[in-house]
Amino acid sequence: QVQLVESGGGLVQAGGSLRISCAASGRTFSNHAMGWFRQAPGKEREFVAAISRSGYTTYYGDSVKDRFTISRDNAKNTIYLQMNSLKPEDTAVYYCARSEMIFATRMNDYNYWGQGTQVTVSS
Repeated sequence: QVQLVESGGGLVQAGGSLRISCAASGRTFSNHAMGWFRQAPGKEREFVAAISRSGYTTYYGDSVKDRFTISRDNAKNTIYLQMNSLKPEDTAVYYCARSEMIFATRMNDYNYWGQGTQVTVSS
């Protein structure tokens, strides 16, 4: 059974930074693309960032490009999302997810999800 556990969320002021993490269970972590998605109250879940199983390829949603960085440590079965220059509109529950593909950016390509971590950016 695959488990994904996010951590590191919290309250931060606009312009600040935060790093969230996602620890995955299982011995095949390095075989899977991973991604971050977010969902704000009253809005649909949206793509934030994705990373290939090797970590060499990354891709970002337009709203976070040049501010957020996704990375992974396959030795620790963990992915990270470094968030800089945070804005109030970044407030959301952030979810990590695992895909069976080498690299994936579509929500439907992910089949395991964490429970989410709340990120709140105050103005």
